[in-house]
This record gives sequence, C-alpha cells and structure tokens, in this order.
Amino acid sequence: MQRKACVPGIAALLAAVLAGCTGGSGDGGSTDDSNPGDTGTASPAAEPGRYRTLPDPCAEVSESTLDELLPGIRQIHDEEQREKAYEGEPTTTFDTDRKVACRWKVDSPAATDHLLIDFERVVSYDNAVSDDSQAEQLFAEQEAAAHLPEPTATGTAASGSTPAGGSAASPSGSPAPSGSPSPSASVSAPPTELQPRVLEDLGDEAFLDDGLSSSGSTAKQRTVTVAFRTSNVIVTIEYAEQPTTVGVVPDSKEMQDRAQKLASQLADSLGE
Repeated sequence: MQRKACVPGIAALLAAVLAGCTGGSGDGGSTDDSNPGDTGTASPAAEPGRYRTLPDPCAEVSESTLDELLPGIRQIHDEEQREKAYEGEPTTTFDTDRKVACRWKVDSPAATDHLLIDFERVVSYDNAVSDDSQAEQLFAEQEAAAHLPEPTATGTAASGSTPAGGSAASPSGSPAPSGSPSPSASVSAPPTELQPRVLEDLGDEAFLDDGLSSSGSTAKQRTVTVAFRTSNVIVTIEYAEQPTTVGVVPDSKEMQDRAQKLASQLADSLGE
C-alpha cells in the first residue's frame, strides 16, 4: 500500500522535470545567447559624394585666362620661361585624390601677381554622415574664418575694397574704372558693394573675401579669395596683386571680377 502511495508523487515530479527541459524552446521564446536589441539589419551607410577624384588644377586654367589674371606673363620674352610660367607649379601633396593645388607668380613692371587654385575632396569616415554633409560643415568653418561683414543699410564697403574715385590702378598701371558704387549706395544694389560677401549662383554655396595689406612704406597688396563648394569638393581661389609703385592700390572691382570669372569656369568644368 505504501508503494502505491508513492506512484502519483513520482509521476508529478517527472512531469515537472520534463516541462522544465522543454519550456521556451518550442513556443517562440528567446534563447540565452539571443540579443534583444539586434534587429538583424545594419543601418544603411550615408550617400557618398559625387566626386571620387580631383582634376589637375595646373591644367584647368586656359592661357587666355592666365593672360588676363597675370598680365606680366605675356611680357616674358624668353619662350621657354613663358611656357613654364603658363604651366604653374603644383604644390606638395600626399594624396592627389584628396587635395591638389597649383600656384602661379608673375612679375611685370607694374606689379607682381599671384594666383593659387586649391581643390579639396572631402570624405566622411562616419557612416551616418554623408560626404556632402561633411563638406558642408568644413565649408561653413572656412566661411566663418573669413569673418564676412554683415550687410548694413548704408552698404559701406569693407576697408579692403577701393571706394569709387579712389587712387586705384589696374595691373597695367592705368587708372582703374570709376564704376564702383559710392559708400552711400543702397545695400539692395547688385552686387552688394565690393565688400566680402556670400555669392549666389556659384556651386552649392560660395563666398568672396577681399583684403588689403597694411604694409607701411611698401606698396599695398590686395588679395581676393573666392571659395565655393560643389557636392563634396571645395575649391578655393586666391588672387593677389602688389604694385611696384608705392601709393598705387590694386583695383578691387577689377580683381574681384577676374577671380569670379575664373571660379565660374572651374565650377562649369567640375559640372561636366
């Protein structure tokens, strides 16, 4: 009789053990090595930039454009030296797929002219940030570093620009055209004076800077910078001129027009 009383207890124990061994494996429950936060799919990588390589900046400027920007180049009598001047000088770089630049320097009886063209291809190493977004951030930092003035109601030009009727002269030494608006011109007049400013219709975004050196007894050098971004490529042009005669100031409008014209040509070339 005692043995019969033990049978139901043993049967209940075996049922509990079997339920513990099989529970959770057939009802869709998670196993011990599962990761509740793992959805099984990776986040898609951000879009790559449009450009994977960079052009040769020394080959991007035509001889006719260099004739306009560097008037002294046509005055070089030695044909070999003149051809070398047209070729420009590539700057040192460790990765031509990421950054390339070319510079020119030409002397003439009236002035010394400098030209620098710099291409930078921006690549994001963050899968959540696209190449374009990374380039946009870097360009914003470059623009902020230029300290562009806020447009004012009077439209007063920055100290680096030449007011109308000033003693500016062109690279050839002839008087500069007096087409610049007066300091009292309205800010709505296009373009907004000759002060450093954001540029429209050039790449995805662009700006122009214009500065005049504060050298004492020597002739003042004007430097016009035009920078623009197209997708993940940032292009920077630096165009500088220093007259040989003290008191002669390079014409702001003339230099800005030349630099913007070159920038437009480079933007069109990148878009092809």
